[in-house]
Amino acid sequence: MDIEQFYDENEKRRNSAEVEFGSQWSNAAGRLYKLSWVQETGELYLMSAPYGEVIEDPVLGDTVGFSEPLEALTVQVVGQFAALTDVEKEFVGWEDVINEENSLKWLHHHLHFELDL
Repeated sequence: MDIEQFYDENEKRRNSAEVEFGSQWSNAAGRLYKLSWVQETGELYLMSAPYGEVIEDPVLGDTVGFSEPLEALTVQVVGQFAALTDVEKEFVGWEDVINEENSLKWLHHHLHFELDL
């Protein structure tokens, strides 16, 4: 589903705080993904643009979005965690692997999801 469908399906998602667990997750082909946890629903989701292009703000040095239209931002829920501390416990060490080639392999090992994106 695209990002708007994701938020439209459940208004709790749209109004919830989210915690990002990096925007540089990659698959074997080099496509980039962002991993986030939605506080109100407990959902952990991956989001990717068709070409995985992340725009970096040269002034702030932070990612500011994708160069693709919103409809092109695809989302897949890959896990469910009741509390942020549960996510943090499950993903100890994620910062060390996120920039590795095919880092989604590490994430898959922890969550056992089939990637639809």
